[in-house]
Amino acid sequence: MALLGFDAFSPDQIAGRVATAGVAKARLPWLATLMLGIIAGGFIGLGALYSTIVMSDATLPFALRRVIGGGAFSLGLVLVVVAGAELFTGNNLLVMAWADRKITTGELARNWAIVYFANAFGAIGLALIVYLSRHWTLNDGAVAAAYVEIASAKTSLPFVQAFFRGVLCNLLVCLALWLALAGRSVTDKILAIVFPVSAFVAAGFEHSIANMYLIPLGILLRDQLPAVGAGVDASLNWTGFFDNLVPVTLGNIAGGGLMVAGVYHLIYNKALRRRADVPAHELEEPKRLRE
Repeated sequence: MALLGFDAFSPDQIAGRVATAGVAKARLPWLATLMLGIIAGGFIGLGALYSTIVMSDATLPFALRRVIGGGAFSLGLVLVVVAGAELFTGNNLLVMAWADRKITTGELARNWAIVYFANAFGAIGLALIVYLSRHWTLNDGAVAAAYVEIASAKTSLPFVQAFFRGVLCNLLVCLALWLALAGRSVTDKILAIVFPVSAFVAAGFEHSIANMYLIPLGILLRDQLPAVGAGVDASLNWTGFFDNLVPVTLGNIAGGGLMVAGVYHLIYNKALRRRADVPAHELEEPKRLRE
């Protein structure tokens, strides 16, 4: 019988897989990193698009709308994990490989910089395509109103509040990725992702890459319909966009890089060092040894 009745990787094995994956990501050629970063930004935008349709339905009770909307948003991270892409918030887990001295500070910074700006290009590019598609006219313009309401709420957040919402968001996102690495099948990975991701969306936490889609689209839509433009917070502009991104990005790094990768490194660093010279394929302990 498998450990705890599940055919899944154990926590120390997950730590090894995270560190190994971190080395591979940090040393990926820059062009591949750039292209995978662009599609990741688009993937997260597609998840936000799906979620906003649910959020625009005012007939749903508050909690139900938030939970279903969060489940819909999970599409973005599912696409990143299963289809393959480079997401800045997920790559905050590279801190584990860095802390274990498997990659250099320069390699970590290079990956984060390329992926962050590639994610921005993909997310903002998708926002422009969605704007031109007039998808936002659905439900008699309620979808457009939802975009503007969401974006306005984000840009009006004070720095400290945005920072800590970013911390909590990426704590959950990186835990979703950590859990996904425990799974051996696509089904395992999807189920592992849905609950943490839907939790952060339902709770109203802040994801820097999602905001790169939602806020620009909200800015583009604010004056499209009279009902949308009325009563919008004055901070919903490009200055407000960047004022939101700074604390949210820093919070995401703290939540994913320190509270997930950093903490698990402290727990499993000895095990990782014992495995430092073991080939990556041998980190996956045979099932028969865990039965």
